[in-house]
Amino acid sequence: MSGGTDRVLEADLDVAVCLEFANTVAWHAADEPEERLTSYADLLAWGQAQGILSPEAAGRLRWAASRRPAAAAATLAQAVGLREAIYRAFVAASERREPDVADLATLNAALAQAVTNLQIVPAAGGYRYAWGGDEDALGRMLWPVARAAAELLTGDELSRVRQCANHPCGWLFVDRSRARSRRWCDMASCGNRVKARRHHARRRRASDTESG
Repeated sequence: MSGGTDRVLEADLDVAVCLEFANTVAWHAADEPEERLTSYADLLAWGQAQGILSPEAAGRLRWAASRRPAAAAATLAQAVGLREAIYRAFVAASERREPDVADLATLNAALAQAVTNLQIVPAAGGYRYAWGGDEDALGRMLWPVARAAAELLTGDELSRVRQCANHPCGWLFVDRSRARSRRWCDMASCGNRVKARRHHARRRRASDTESG
C-alpha cells in the first residue's frame, strides 16, 4: 500500500461500494436527477466516507488538485462517466438485459487502469492485495470502484443486485436478505414513502366507495 495512505485493501473491499458510487445521484431514474458530485472536493469526500481514502490521502489529493485544477476537473468528468456506466450496466443486469457496449468499454478502461496499480504485499501469514501507484493520482479513489464493479459483475451476487422499487429513486443495492425479498434502498426513507402512498390510496378508495 503506497505510503500507507489508502485504507481500503482488496481483501477488505465490499463489492457493493461500486453501487454506492452509482448512488451519488439522488432520484437517479427521474427526469431531472440531483447530482451529488459537483466538484472534485465532493469526490474526495465520498472516497473518504467510504473508507477508500484515509484523511491523510484525501488531504494530499486535495493539495494536488489545487495545484492541477484542470486535471481535477477532468478527473471529476471521468468519475461521472464511470458512475453512469456502472449505473446503466447494473440496471441492465437487474433487468436481465445485455449491457451497452459503450458502458462495458468504459468499465474495462477503468478496470485496466485500476489493475495496473494493484500490488501484492506481504501480510501476516501470507500476502494481500494493496493499492500502489502514484499517491498524487487524482483518480485513485476510482480504482477500487472499478475493481469492485468487475468483481460484482462476474461474481455470485450479481443476481442479487436490485433497483429501489420506489420509482424514480433509482438507487441500486445488493439484496443480502435471507429471503432475497428486499425491495427498497432504505426502509426508513423509500420504503416508508411507498407504504404511506399505498395507505393514502387505500383510504381514498375507501372514501370514494363510501361516498358513492
